[in-house]
This record gives sequence, C-alpha cells and structure tokens, in this order.
Amino acid sequence: MNRLGKKANETLIEMALSADDDIAVLTKFKPSQSEGEECNGPETISTAGSEIPSSSEIDKRHQSKDSIFFRDGVRRIDFVLSYVDDLNKEWEKKLERRKEFESNLQKAGLELETEDKKESEDGKIFFVKIHAPWEVLITYAEVLNIKVPIRENDIPPMVENPLDCVLFPLRLPEKVMHPEPDYFTAPFSKDKQELYLINDESTFFSPSMRNRIVNYILTRCPYGTEEGKKKFGIKRLLNNGTYTAAYPLHDCQYWKKASDPNCDSERYTLYMEWARFLRFYKEQPLVLIRKYYGEKIGIYFAWLGFYTEMLFLAAVVGLICFLYGLFTMDENMSSKEICDPAIGGEIIMCPLCDRDCEYWRLNTTCESSQYSHLFDNVATLFFAIFMGIWVTLFLEFWKRRQARLKYEWDLVDFEEEQQQLQLRPEYEAKCTQKKKNPVTQEMEPYLPLTSQAVRFCISGATVLFWVSLIIASMIAVIVYRLAVYAAFASLMENTQTLQPISGVLTPQLATSVTASCLNFVIIMILNFFYERIAIWITDMEIPRTHMEYENRLTMKMFLFQFVNYYSSCFYVAFFKGKFVGYPGAYTYMFNRWRNEECDPAGCLIELTTQLTIVMAGKQIWGNIQEAIVPWICNWWGRRKARNNPENLYSRWEQDHDLQTFGALGLFYEYLEMVIQFGFITLFVASFPLAPLLALMNNILEIRVDSWKLTTQYRRPVAAKAHSIGVWQEILNGMAILSVVTNAFIVAFTSDMIPRLVYYYAYSENEDSPMSGYINNSLSVFLISDFPERNEPKENPENFVICRYRDYRYPPDHEKKYLHTMQFWHILAAKLAFIIIMEHVVFIVKFFVAWMIPDVPADVKAKIKREKYLTQKILHEYELEKLKERLCQGDKRATEKEFIATEGRMELSRAM
Repeated sequence: MNRLGKKANETLIEMALSADDDIAVLTKFKPSQSEGEECNGPETISTAGSEIPSSSEIDKRHQSKDSIFFRDGVRRIDFVLSYVDDLNKEWEKKLERRKEFESNLQKAGLELETEDKKESEDGKIFFVKIHAPWEVLITYAEVLNIKVPIRENDIPPMVENPLDCVLFPLRLPEKVMHPEPDYFTAPFSKDKQELYLINDESTFFSPSMRNRIVNYILTRCPYGTEEGKKKFGIKRLLNNGTYTAAYPLHDCQYWKKASDPNCDSERYTLYMEWARFLRFYKEQPLVLIRKYYGEKIGIYFAWLGFYTEMLFLAAVVGLICFLYGLFTMDENMSSKEICDPAIGGEIIMCPLCDRDCEYWRLNTTCESSQYSHLFDNVATLFFAIFMGIWVTLFLEFWKRRQARLKYEWDLVDFEEEQQQLQLRPEYEAKCTQKKKNPVTQEMEPYLPLTSQAVRFCISGATVLFWVSLIIASMIAVIVYRLAVYAAFASLMENTQTLQPISGVLTPQLATSVTASCLNFVIIMILNFFYERIAIWITDMEIPRTHMEYENRLTMKMFLFQFVNYYSSCFYVAFFKGKFVGYPGAYTYMFNRWRNEECDPAGCLIELTTQLTIVMAGKQIWGNIQEAIVPWICNWWGRRKARNNPENLYSRWEQDHDLQTFGALGLFYEYLEMVIQFGFITLFVASFPLAPLLALMNNILEIRVDSWKLTTQYRRPVAAKAHSIGVWQEILNGMAILSVVTNAFIVAFTSDMIPRLVYYYAYSENEDSPMSGYINNSLSVFLISDFPERNEPKENPENFVICRYRDYRYPPDHEKKYLHTMQFWHILAAKLAFIIIMEHVVFIVKFFVAWMIPDVPADVKAKIKREKYLTQKILHEYELEKLKERLCQGDKRATEKEFIATEGRMELSRAM
C-alpha cells in the first residue's frame, strides 16, 4: 500500500530551510497526467491529475449546486481560492503572483481546477478549486503527526448512568452523538500503511483533516521575491488583494441533504440537531462537531456547554436567595423604620449636594430601601460563600471533563510543544536573520533581542495608554454623576409629572441608571477601537508561533476588557460613599465636585443596577453582533443570487458569499464568556440573579454560535487543541480574586456587618433587637455649623439639625463630629469578617481541589490500556516485517535484531 517512496522530510517547510536559504517546494511531486500544464492566467483551466473535458464541453446547468467535487465527479474539492480580475495598475503583478503561486502548489503535488469568471454568478470572480491527492495527504499526515485508526476499540463502554432514563428527553440519537466507531489510533507513517484501517483512500482522511493539510501547504507555499525578500503564504496574498478569499467547502446546504450519495451531509445534521433554537434543551453532538470543525472549535463548545450546565446549580441557589429576600421584605425592620411616617418621616436628612439641594425626609427613600433588601440580606453572605466553592467545583470538574475529551479525541499525546516547531509564516517572512535551533540543530529565523525589546516597549506603552484612557473615561463618568445629581434633584422636586414615581425614581437612582448607560456606551466605543489596536501591536511584536500569538493577544485584550468592564463596578462597590467626609467638611474631587453619598439603605442597590445594565447590555449587544449583523451581510450579499436558478449557484459560490470565521473567531467567543464569568463571580454577592441571567444568555449563546457557524459563516479550517489554553489560567485567577471581592462587598458595600454589630452589641430592645437601628446609624449635624459653600439656599421650615449616614459624635459632645467607638467596632468587625471569610473559603476551595483528581480513574486506565495495545500492535507489526525480511534472505535482518524485537515485546507486556 505504500505508494510513495519519498522521505517524510521532503516537504515544503523542510525544504524551505535549505542551506542556501532558498524557499523551495516539493518538486518531486508531479501530476500523473497533464504535467506540463500550469495556471497561466484567468483564461486557463488547470486540470492536472486526470483528463477533464474543457469548459465548452460541460454545461454548468447540469452540475449539481451541491457538488463538492471536481468536474470529473471523483476528486474532492479540499480548498477554494477566489480572485477578481481587476484591470488596475497592480493587475500584472497580481497575475504574476498567482501564476507563480499556483505553479508551486502544483509542484507540491496539489491538483487545481479553475472556474472562469463567465461561469460565476456575478461574472466577475474566478474560483481555483484545490484537491489533495493521496500521496500529498500521507506525506503531510506524517509531518503533522495526525493520528489514524489501527484497530477498533475493545475497551468496554462506561456503566450506564441510572439517571439515563430521566435524561432521555435531553439525549440526541446515537447516530448523531457517535457517527462512527471508536478506534485505537497511532500517528500516521508512510512506511507502515499496512498497519492502518485503510478501506478507502478517498475517505480515509476526513474532510477536516484534508483541509487542515491543504491549509498547511497554502500558508507556506512561496510566490516569488519582492524588494529582495522571499514572499510566501496565502495570508500575504489575501492581504495584498491577489486573492479575495481562501476557504474549505461546506459539504451541503444546511437546510437539506446533499443529492450526492457520497456526501455525508454533516452540515445538515448539525443544523437540524444542534443549530436550531428549538433544540436548546438537547445535548450537543460534540463528536460530530469535532469531526466537522476540528478539535479547537469542538473543545470550545464542550467548555461552553459544561459551563452552562454548572450555571444551572448556581442559578437555582441564586434564585432561592433572591426569593428569600422577596418573601422577607415586609419583615425587614430597617425598611419599616424608614417607611414609618413617625420615624423616617420625622428624620430630616442633610442635603446631598451643595447650595442647590434641599433638606429631605428619610421616608422619601422608602421604596428603594425595600428593594435594597432583595439583595442585601443574610442570604447574601451564604450565596457569596457558595459561589466561592461553586467556582472551584466548576474548574475542577472541567479539568476532569477535559481529560475525558482528550482521551476520546486522541489528544492525550498532543502537546502545544509540537506546535513550537511550526513557526508562523509571518515570523519566517519578517525575520531575516537565522541561527541554529539547539533542539533540531537546524537553521531557523529569529528576532534579535534588541528588536524584541523595542517592540515590547512600544507595545507596553500602547497598552498602558489605553488602560489610562479607560480610567480617564471612568473619572469622566464619575464627574458626570457628581455634576448632574443636583439637576436631577431639582427636576424631580419641581416637576409635577414626576411626583408619582419620585418614591421609586430617586435622584440617586436616576443618576446611577443614566451614568451606567453612559458608561456602557463608552465601554462599547473603547472596545471597538482597542480590538484593532491590540491586533496591530501583537502583529508588531512578531510572535514566533500561533500559540504564542494567541496568548499575547489574549493577555492584552483581557487586561483591557477587565479594566473597561469592571472599573465602574469596582468604583461603586469600593469607593462610592467611602470618602464623603461629613457636613461642613465634605471631600471634593478636583476641589470642585463633592463626592457622592450612598443611599441611607446602602450602596448595594446601586452596584446591582450598575452590574445589571452593563452585564445585560453586553449580552444583548453581543447577540446582535453575532447573529443579526452576519445575517444582514449575507442577505445583502446574496440578494442577486436569489433570482438565479439553483443549478447556476454552485457550492463554492454559495460559501464565498458567507461571512469569514477568522483566526480570532474563537478568541472573541472565549473573551465574551470569560468577561461574563467575571460578572457572576467577582460581584455576585450584590446580585444573586446574575447566574440566572448568565444561564439564560448561555442557552441562547450556544444556539446562536452554532447557528451562525453552520449557516452564516464559511467552514473554518480545522485546527487541533487539547485544552482551552491560557483561558484556564485566567479563570483560575478570577476565581481567587472573586473570593476577595465578594468578601469586601459583604463587609464594606452591604449593611450586613453594621446591622450585626448593632444586633449583638448596641441593641437595647430584647423583643425587637433591630428596632432603632436606622436612628443609630445616622449622626446629627447642627445646621448653623454649615459653611457658606455647603449651606442650602433655602430652609423654609427652619430646620435646626439634619442627619447624615455615619458614626460621629453629635455637635454638643466634647469630641464634636469625630468618629464614635461604634465606628471602630464596625471597622474591626468588617476586617475580621474579611479575614475569616477569605480563609474559610480558600481552605474549602483548596481542599475540594485536592479531593477531586484532574483525570478520572477510568480514563487513566483506558489511556494505559490504549498505550499498551498500541505498542503491542506496532511491535507485532515490526516483528512480522522482520520475519518477512528473514524469509526473503535479507542479510541486514540479523538474528540478533529479531531476538531484540521479541525481547522488546516481552518487556512491553511485563510493564
């Protein structure tokens, strides 16, 4: 079966690293027929590999629109390139590049077939169809270390789950969940083809493997020398307009099966069983997703599905905590006292701004204090501790799930280090200097240390500038809050139409809502610009490998997004109302705007408002961007094609009109989910319903992502990945940070600790320990002590004193307006609570992480079993080959070699 006698190192990359620095291609691969043909321009149709009728002999009207084969109906289309023949000043240069590039592709063994622009739907676009023959596939399968079947898996399946009967409505059909048998696999080798289960050469490598191999060649194929530098790679040709698109084909239309019986119609199956919203309650066909799109996309949907499943528990507990607050709202003594006309109605509060604001009665905040109890109650503490443990369970169980997927998807021996040998084409092109690799002992490009340092300095300065810009925008929003509060207070006081809702829409709430909306708009604008800046500076750094590129971009984007999305929440949670001062000695920002005060019921309700607006707004905007925008673009692009007969609109033209799922497509999906993860962990103590909102969004997100990937985007090039990469470390860091932030929120933002201190140390009513708490939490100020800058313009009722939220001595005390001992007791209690809560949660987290092994025991056993059987099969194969050589009288096959091979097999069995 070994048809090709070439060595594995005769490939594009290996020959590209030749001693004379010339970028070469495989010249020993020659088409079996029509060897002299080249693509000499748009008028020529290359049909290397078989005798194909000319375009005049083929009526396109008889060609199925679902065809994914060359015109001979035999050779599968593995990749498509498209270009427009525009007669501008660059036309000749682009034509020369295409001729050289396509000629080199043919020399590399690929077979091409060009569709003239007259055959395209709009009469402007040429399509170059690419087929990888068997000889090319087996050569690069060895280079890329692709694992292929050697024997059907004989390990018994897992014991059935007793809950399977209950979960049956959530299951998909077996043929969808497991479309093919499970096999033991081994890395492909051209010299051992008899070892593998090769029933049909045309289907042995799946379409995703084939397009991965072709893409590997395309990214490294040269097209000439310009300005003294060697140029290569399809990405450069796309950037300079030589080609307009490069993509693998979907196997059929998504809404109906392909008419060709040789086509599996996997896209149709994915759409019907996975991408429709009405299937939201069904499990995901992860094996089929991996088979069609590759492991990298498969691992993303596996993670997103697992995250959504785990959110269900958090959402249920959060909903219970919210319902507890709702059902105990009427029993909240603080709200009762604020709403009581005899208590809250008689307490006159100091103005919330200078000069323009008036004195106000405490009972005007009755409704907001009641709503605040929904989130600021005893259940808040329980939920904060629960989420600290939940996030650990999520991360640990995901490691186990990921380990199982690595085994099932043949990724156990796959390491990112393998990718280190595959340099980015951009790195190879831009780094002109070379040095010897200490591992491979081969010359390879490198970037000098001085150049790296300069690039990193520019990159770091750029990131620092944009982070500073975010902080400046946040300060601008704070200034807005300070400046418009007086305007809202005056408007609501003097506008009769707003009087009915003045109890709910207080000046504080109106300011908070409008500031949150303004902050969200600023966040979206800064995101739009920074995404492009981040990609530019990462390109400028010239990372060595694709993994290094993604990791650098991830850290830049996450740092920016972290500051952008969470800075306003951090301000409300930890700074607002904490540095106000007191009447007569207020603190000012820039010596002009008086710092904001919290509502008498606390700042937690404002943090909840901020979190809800930013989180919900981001999710709604994200779904609009992901679903509606691509749909509109595709509808606009296909508006002309709808008027043409079906058989004139070919498969490659249909896919050409779809949107491109770029190399960073998954990056943005992960980023969106990780930012959401931060919202439901970092600030969850202020909003127990956040996991429920995230759960509903993720149920929609899975179907939106699957729908757009299946129907609105070209088929992505398959890529391998054995984990979610650097995102795992980011999630771990956020999990640890969330314990600290929630402890501070409970201690400093909510009113729980002051209430507990009052309950146990200062309450004088044994029958109702919390009665009198509001009066106790408000200090007294003598209005005559107001300096002119702070004193209101009017005092129509001639109030003598006003109250403010703090623990300070009254004006008639010898320690006038200094902090009371109760203030220090509360501060000590807050600090003690933070230390105790952090230590308790961290101890439980680390204990749970220690108790749960990263790899399930049955998976460990299966991995060992598979390795043993694979080694046994390979050794038996080598022994049989050695016996054949001995029987044929091969003098090189000595008796000692035979004994050594048998001994190795015995040693393997013993181990």
